Amino acid sequence: MVEHWSPKPGVGSSSLSSRAKFIRNMNIKGYFQDTFTELVHKVTWPTWSELQNSAVLVMVTSLIFALIVAGMDLAFSRAMEFVYSLLY
Repeated sequence: MVEHWSPKPGVGSSSLSSRAKFIRNMNIKGYFQDTFTELVHKVTWPTWSELQNSAVLVMVTSLIFALIVAGMDLAFSRAMEFVYSLLY
């Protein structure tokens, strides 16, 4: 196994012992505290109007995509009906 070295501290260590130390130092309480802190202080939540705009955009895009797929399905269905009418 090759050890990768990086000039940045704490980056690039691939040894099993360093990962084992990290896992041993983790505890469930600390995990939930860090998760809560990140959700409350580091995550940027959208405003209500941004959320509404995004929802409308997703609905309109989904409708357009559905119409395109329905059109392709109808065209393929008509083409196959034409081919089958020639064969039978």
